[in-house]
Amino acid sequence: MAKVRVHELAKELGLSSKEAIQKLGDLGVAVKSHSSSLTEDEAARLRESLNGGKPQVKKEAPAVKKEAPAVKKEAPATEPPAPVVKKQDPVPSAPIPGPTPTTNGAAPVAVVDAIHVPRGVTVGEFAKKLGKPANEIIKTLIQMGEMKTIAQSLSDDAVELLAHELDIAVLIVAPEEEPDDAQAPDEEDDDPSLLEPRAPIVTVMGHVDHGKSSILQQYRKKEMLALEAGGITQAIGAYRVHDPQGRVVTFIDTPGHEAFTQMRARGAQVTDVAILVVAADDGVQPQTVEALDHAKAAKVPVLVAVNKIDKPEADPARVRQQLSELGLQPEEWGGDTVYVDVSAKQGTNLDDLLEMIHLVTELQELKANPKADARGVAIEAHLDKGRGPVATLIVQRGTLKVGQPIVCGSAWCKVRALSDEIGKQMKLAGPSQPVLVTGWSKLPAAGDEFRVVSDEREAKRVSQERETKVRHAEFAEAAKSRSLESLLSLTRSGEIPELKLIVKADTQGSIEALVDSIEKTDQSAVRSTVLRKAVGAINENDITLAQASGAIVVGFNVRPDAGARQLAEKEGVDVRLYEVIYQLLEDIDKATKGLLAPEEQEVVIGSAEIRTLFKIPKGVVAGSYVTEGKITRNSKARLIREGTIIYTGEVSTLRRFKDDVREVASGYECGLTIAGYNDVKEGDIVETFEIREIPRT
Repeated sequence: MAKVRVHELAKELGLSSKEAIQKLGDLGVAVKSHSSSLTEDEAARLRESLNGGKPQVKKEAPAVKKEAPAVKKEAPATEPPAPVVKKQDPVPSAPIPGPTPTTNGAAPVAVVDAIHVPRGVTVGEFAKKLGKPANEIIKTLIQMGEMKTIAQSLSDDAVELLAHELDIAVLIVAPEEEPDDAQAPDEEDDDPSLLEPRAPIVTVMGHVDHGKSSILQQYRKKEMLALEAGGITQAIGAYRVHDPQGRVVTFIDTPGHEAFTQMRARGAQVTDVAILVVAADDGVQPQTVEALDHAKAAKVPVLVAVNKIDKPEADPARVRQQLSELGLQPEEWGGDTVYVDVSAKQGTNLDDLLEMIHLVTELQELKANPKADARGVAIEAHLDKGRGPVATLIVQRGTLKVGQPIVCGSAWCKVRALSDEIGKQMKLAGPSQPVLVTGWSKLPAAGDEFRVVSDEREAKRVSQERETKVRHAEFAEAAKSRSLESLLSLTRSGEIPELKLIVKADTQGSIEALVDSIEKTDQSAVRSTVLRKAVGAINENDITLAQASGAIVVGFNVRPDAGARQLAEKEGVDVRLYEVIYQLLEDIDKATKGLLAPEEQEVVIGSAEIRTLFKIPKGVVAGSYVTEGKITRNSKARLIREGTIIYTGEVSTLRRFKDDVREVASGYECGLTIAGYNDVKEGDIVETFEIREIPRT
């Protein structure tokens, strides 16, 4: 007997999948989801009930059942307090006699709640947190052998020792994790009459090169990826896609490399549905499992897109078998997970994938109040030439408007302009809308929550307080300068040295990936600590902090400016520059294991500023002025724009006036071209360099 899916029958009868499930339940037909199969008799019963049944009873039944989702929606609101209760429940059984010398009543429960202390807290702030006079804290520190003034920062170890001395439970948190005035408790549930349907937010996850970005390329009908080192997506973006019926889906693209765990986790936290992309010719890989774990942790529905089915070696059945072992049972095998076989290259079944997204989210009743104050999450942030700091935000609730003051982490912004993913200017952005925002005081951190505040003064106050806490956390660290090699001698002497790092990168997402990867390295030989992480070129302030605190400066896709390079050479600060994340991780790993090969040292030969452009039939000639060293023909070169590496290649032609020359010294003008690249602009810097191998000592 032929069977029909619930969503297919609902489409035939002009119902939503949820309405069809409710009506089938009234008829005594139990179905799990929109993808459940129905026999012909069950489908006929639903058709007959719609044609000549009891309309009033059927109208009342859905009305009664519609209250169920409202109850479910309240469940998440009661879930946050639950962990606190669970933590306190076991307390009276064991810890009553130990930690609290006071009384046996309610006092132990009060002591269990640890006091949240931001990293780098000053003596005065710590005293205020405890409700004690500052001179009492200073006296305790003196007894411990620590001389501190009221305005000096305390290290994590000092805070823990103080807490032990005072018999107080404390929890040291990062500055951005400490609540403040702007982080008001979640608003009460909105009036149901104000809620309106919103577009689903979908995160595309999966392993490297399994076709996540290729699927989005097909949807957007234009080039999406820029030139990236290593061929992997190293930033996170959000895009809106319309299906053939005009319905909208917001996609979040996440990188697939294992280093980008934090970015995948961030995408899963703001999503309604996760699409797990698996290549039919490659099967389940480590990052596939990791992406699935993030989706499960976020408790979001998972759809599986089996990509590359056009390849001869494709085996979709093997993918289903592997994923079913991980708990994703295909619906055609009696499970409840939707699988769609697609080909991003051929564009096969991509409309079916959009249809399945809407079917899955239809049961979630995605709604938001567009009239409330805007609230959402920062997905990505970077510096843009001409516009300054810009950030990609996703609005989760309310409507964001031009001119509104918002706070995001330690950054604040009076929204100067809003634009969508194709650059179109907007006056407002509603729920589920990804939007590019300009007007920031500085770059916000990716993953931070943003909120609209009352006025510009309040936004400045909150951001300054948060920035002060971050600065105190940075100043709480101090030591001597050292390089990766000097750490090995300490390791061999039996000590566990501390590797302090200052991380600079081209985008906020790349910084998160680097920091997350560094923290995952083996800490038994070298303990890694990140003192500062920021977007932009390496400057003199970074070198000064590195010299004072004994840190190593790590640059990912950025370069030091001339002043920073000279200061680093003068002070002996170790500056490491990378364009592919694997090289950084391998260097740290090899340093801890004593396997450093002969050092490849990059030596800058010279640099030239592009002052004018000349178009010729074969491309563009950059009229340049040599500002430092010399420019040599056929030497390796990189094009730098606003401190960020745009392209790396070599100088193919070099001329003075009409004559070909081998080199041009500092103080002279020349015309040059970079092999394979013509998108040069006035103001760009051409830096030539060579790689020299130096034996390690």
